[in-house]
Amino acid sequence: MTTGRTDGTTSTRVGVYVAHPRPGSFNHALAAAVTAELRARGCEVTVRDLYAEGFDPLLTAAETATVASVPDAEDPLVARHRAEVAGLDALVLVHPNWWGMPPAVLTGWVQRVLVPGVAYKLGTADGEPTGLLRAGRALVLNTSDTPADREEREFGDPLQRVWAACVLPYVGVTDVRRKVFRTVTDSTAGTREGWLREARALAADLVGALSP
Repeated sequence: MTTGRTDGTTSTRVGVYVAHPRPGSFNHALAAAVTAELRARGCEVTVRDLYAEGFDPLLTAAETATVASVPDAEDPLVARHRAEVAGLDALVLVHPNWWGMPPAVLTGWVQRVLVPGVAYKLGTADGEPTGLLRAGRALVLNTSDTPADREEREFGDPLQRVWAACVLPYVGVTDVRRKVFRTVTDSTAGTREGWLREARALAADLVGALSP
């Protein structure tokens, strides 16, 4: 799997970000399945387990700019994440649906890593953003214990709005693919195996779309 790159390399670079505090969670199984599929296809994959890394989600005062580029991060882990995300060809985000939101650690990652000057730029506060990320595609994998009909009827699928309308297009990711696996708590081992196969297929389609 290759794409033309300006830095002289040919590997497709994909970042896999998982946000779940329990190491043995199904979210981790999804991330592992996706990572295995991507690596089998020759991708260069960076896996970031935000909880295991101890990523600090607390936005600092210096990072609250919306127009001016933020200063270099004092936190070395935040600085590393900013440098990595800028060089990716695709993103994979894996997390549960908690209160219609991503876990706090992933929300903090968005606020501290996808900052002006790294992920987007604005001419004026009320202007239209220019996305700076080279990654034009993203795959979001969510887990949920809310049935699909109730999710749509009562809540309107807020995570779809978060990722496909608010966050990813803002930073230049125009192709947002998303899959929700539900309901997880009462799922059987066989059902989960089927979900893992589906996740691998979605990952294959994601990078297949990047092929020349």
